[in-house]
Amino acid sequence: MADKDYLDWPFFEPRHAALARELDAWAASDVAHVHERHGKDVDGACRDLVRRLGEGGWLRHAVGGSDVGGAGDAIDTRAICLIRETLARHEGLADFAFAMQGLGSGAISLFGTPEQRESYLPRVARGEAIAAFALSEPDAGSDVAALACAAVADGEHYVLDGEKTWISNGGIADFYVVFARTGEALGSRGISAFVVDGNTPGLTIAERIAVIAPHPLARLRFENCRIPATRRIGAAGQGFKVAMATLDVFRTSVAAAALGFARRALDEALGRARSRAMFGHKLADFQITQARLAQMATGIDAAALLTYRAAWQRDQGRNVTKEAAMAKMTATETAQQVIDAAVQLFGGQGVVSGETVERLYREIRALRIYEGATEVQQLIIARELLRAPV
Repeated sequence: MADKDYLDWPFFEPRHAALARELDAWAASDVAHVHERHGKDVDGACRDLVRRLGEGGWLRHAVGGSDVGGAGDAIDTRAICLIRETLARHEGLADFAFAMQGLGSGAISLFGTPEQRESYLPRVARGEAIAAFALSEPDAGSDVAALACAAVADGEHYVLDGEKTWISNGGIADFYVVFARTGEALGSRGISAFVVDGNTPGLTIAERIAVIAPHPLARLRFENCRIPATRRIGAAGQGFKVAMATLDVFRTSVAAAALGFARRALDEALGRARSRAMFGHKLADFQITQARLAQMATGIDAAALLTYRAAWQRDQGRNVTKEAAMAKMTATETAQQVIDAAVQLFGGQGVVSGETVERLYREIRALRIYEGATEVQQLIIARELLRAPV
C-alpha cells in the first residue's frame, strides 16, 4: 500500500506511526499464509494467529495495565485501531483474533479485581489464553436490558442458567466474560458481569454457527453452572455499565477494521484499473472508472478522519459514545460501498471464490451488524444529540 500519509495526521504520535509500519512488515510474513497452513480448519487458524500475535508482542496492546503484560497502563485506543486496520488489510481472520483478545478481556482490564487481572490478562497478552465476550442472547442483541440469562447468588457462588448466542470464539475460548441478570433492579440495572472458564461444569457449546466469513462462532448453554462469587467483575448490578464501557473502547476499532478492508479493496481496484484492457484502452482511462475511484478514496479518508478523531478523543479521557458511533456507522457503511465498487471493477472475476475482493465482500458484511448494527448507531447518535443542553 503506497498511501500511508494518514499516519502523519495530528491524531497520532510518532510511536503510533512506527507501530503501524512495524506491524505491516510483520504481518506480510507471519499472517499472509495462514490459510495455506490450516486450510478450512478455522479453529486451528485462530489458535495459531492468537499464538503468533502473542509471540510477536502485538496482543500486549489489547490488554490494559503494564503490570499484567499490557503495553501501557491503559489501553491506547489509537494503537488498537491502527493494529486492527493493518491486520484487516492483510487478513480478516488475524484482525478477528486480535480484536477478540481485546474485547473478550476488556471488562477485566477495565473493572477486574487485582486477582482477576493477574489470573487472566498476562495469558491473554502472551497469546496463551483465548478470550470471549458473551453478551448477546437469542432474544437480546442490541437491547441489553432484555437479557434473560440469570445468575442466582448461592452462598459464595453464583449459579448461571440460560443461553448466549453469536459468541465469537465460542467453542475455542479458554474463558468467557458473561453478562447475566442478577435482579438488583429492573432492566439494565439488574445485570452483572462474570468471568467463566471454558471448562466449567454446566457450560456447554449448544451449537457452532457457520457464517459467510468463517470464524469461530457458537451458541452457549449454561445449566446449573456454578462459579465462585469472586469471579464477578465489578459490583453486583453494574454489568450494563461494564458492557457499555468495554464496547465504547472497542467500537471505534471496528471502524478501523472496516478501514483496513476498504483500503485493501481500493488497492486491488487501482491495480485492476491500471492493468485491465478494454476496448483498446485500460480500464483506468475511462472517466466513469476515475469517478468511481475518486469516490472510493474520498469516502475512505472521510471515514478515517471520524475514526481517528474518536480514538484520539478517547485517549484524551473524553466520553466518545457519540463519536465512536459515528465512526463505526460511517466506516462500515463506506467500506461496504468501496468493496462493492471494487468487485464491480473486477467484473466476473470479482465473484470468483478465493479472489481478494470476493473475500473482502464477505468479510465486511458482518461489521455493519456486530457491536451494534448501523441502525443502532443512528439511535445512539440521535440520543446523544438530544441529551445535549440546548
